[in-house]
Amino acid sequence: MFVGAYFLSAVANLLNLIIIVYIWLIVARALLSWVNPDPYNPIVRFLYRATEPVLRPVRHRLPTLAMGLDLSPMVVILALYFLKEFLVPVLHRLAMTLEIG
Repeated sequence: MFVGAYFLSAVANLLNLIIIVYIWLIVARALLSWVNPDPYNPIVRFLYRATEPVLRPVRHRLPTLAMGLDLSPMVVILALYFLKEFLVPVLHRLAMTLEIG
């Protein structure tokens, strides 16, 4: 049963890494929104293509503030942080119980 425990632990570590990288991608996109980046720059295009599928549904459900402030990156970062702090430890704990049992 230790193989399953190590596999689940590896999945938890991979999920943790993916969440951290995605949070940084969203932060980079939010920082780019403060300037007027070249829309044809490959890095800018990658950031928009990687984050827009997650940000768009959140943006449509949130009310727009009077100044046009977009809070969708903050909401998504908070949700990802919750997953990082809740789901990853649960997976690690489940892996430990599989290893012991």
